[in-house]
Amino acid sequence: MGKMNKFAIILGCLFLTGMSFAQETGQATESEDESIAPALEAEAVVEKDSAKPFKKIKVDGIAAVVGDYVILESDIEKTLIDLKSQGVSTADVTRCGLLGKLMEDRLYAHQAVQDSLLVSDDEIAATTDRQIQSFVQQTGSMEKLLKFYKKEDEASLREDINKINKLRMLSEKMQSSIVEEIEITPEEVRQFFNKIPEDERPVFGAEMEIAQIVKAPKPTEEEIQNVIDKLNEIKADVEDNDASFSVKAILYSQDPGSKSKGGFYSITKDTGFDKTFKDVAFSLREGEVSEPFETQFGYHIIYIEKIRGQELDLRHILIQPKISQQALDEVKTELDTIRKHIMEGKYTFAQAALNFSDEKETKFDGGLLRNPTNFDSRFELTKMDPTLYNQVRNLKDDEISYPILEEDPRGGGPKYKILKVTNRYDEHVADFAKDYIKIQQLAKTEKQYKAIKKWMDEHIDDTYISVNDSNRDCDFANNWIKD
Repeated sequence: MGKMNKFAIILGCLFLTGMSFAQETGQATESEDESIAPALEAEAVVEKDSAKPFKKIKVDGIAAVVGDYVILESDIEKTLIDLKSQGVSTADVTRCGLLGKLMEDRLYAHQAVQDSLLVSDDEIAATTDRQIQSFVQQTGSMEKLLKFYKKEDEASLREDINKINKLRMLSEKMQSSIVEEIEITPEEVRQFFNKIPEDERPVFGAEMEIAQIVKAPKPTEEEIQNVIDKLNEIKADVEDNDASFSVKAILYSQDPGSKSKGGFYSITKDTGFDKTFKDVAFSLREGEVSEPFETQFGYHIIYIEKIRGQELDLRHILIQPKISQQALDEVKTELDTIRKHIMEGKYTFAQAALNFSDEKETKFDGGLLRNPTNFDSRFELTKMDPTLYNQVRNLKDDEISYPILEEDPRGGGPKYKILKVTNRYDEHVADFAKDYIKIQQLAKTEKQYKAIKKWMDEHIDDTYISVNDSNRDCDFANNWIKD
């Protein structure tokens, strides 16, 4: 996929200091001072810190101290085990690389406390609750989970996970505070691009822009009423007979994102959920079950499990009214007609999308799809969703696909769509005008990296740091070994 040059390598290693801490850990370890090493960072960290490969060592000693935090030799070993359990290739991961990463995490957390960037016990507990629920779902029961982590009781497991989450959340807050006000001006973007030698400029892969027109068949009033009656029946059973809402969700919900978790979600008003769904959820009291209501995905009922300020733990059940084959055939025929009229020149694809498409997110923009990773209109071919790629890969310029039947992966009902490739961009060396948005993001990333590096250097000097003699020959990227 294009040439690999020094510039690409440098950009690929940006933020190795830990800018990507948003993911919640899927593993818990047993040491007194736990750590989380996200998979991508752990793979990349070997580019920074390298010296010692893994070898058998005493695992109960102190490896390093950063501020108020102690890192045990066993923490390094357990981090490696965590990475392996996540499926990360550890062939080139070194002890020095992992130790350097753990020290960075603790420096961020230590300074967050000094700067009063604190996280509440409620925040930590809520995160731990969600993780434990997820872990129990994966393992099958709390007993199996405790056995897996070799814990005698839930309280000790919860205490360990709380420690992990507190450290991670403090680290995230500190890193966010360092870069949150960093902006990039057009002049800075221009200077960033111009200083890259021409033979080292990044190569952007082949891309395309895709538009679609969607038609969603409508259920009959009878089918809608059947769904509402079923949801009211479930609601009554929960309220009158103490039936488990969680079990009902597993049995009846058609939401693929929460069915296996008993319909569970934890949301705030900023969570990217359907507005109607959030409005209903935040109108309910703790322990209350909503009346059936409709969203773009179907019909729901919501049960509020816990309210923590502006955060809700809820469970919901989604049921979609059945769609008849006749209704599906009718929208397919309608799309065939729309396709024929576009090709005859009666109206453009964009005009047809505006007038006929049932997808509100795209119809007002000519049916143009947005890349979910960055909301840009371009899709890089090698990174596209395989299903979408297979649907458009053989389309020629100005060609429109025949109607394609598709199930909504978010839990909605079946729909038909037609697709068109509106623009193609061949693989090319970065061009300032054509690729300004991508270059702007690279320039901002570099500026953030420099801010992080400067912060790291300053606070290493100001913080008590001690590295065990057995680790002092590590070739760290940061100056952990003070003279």
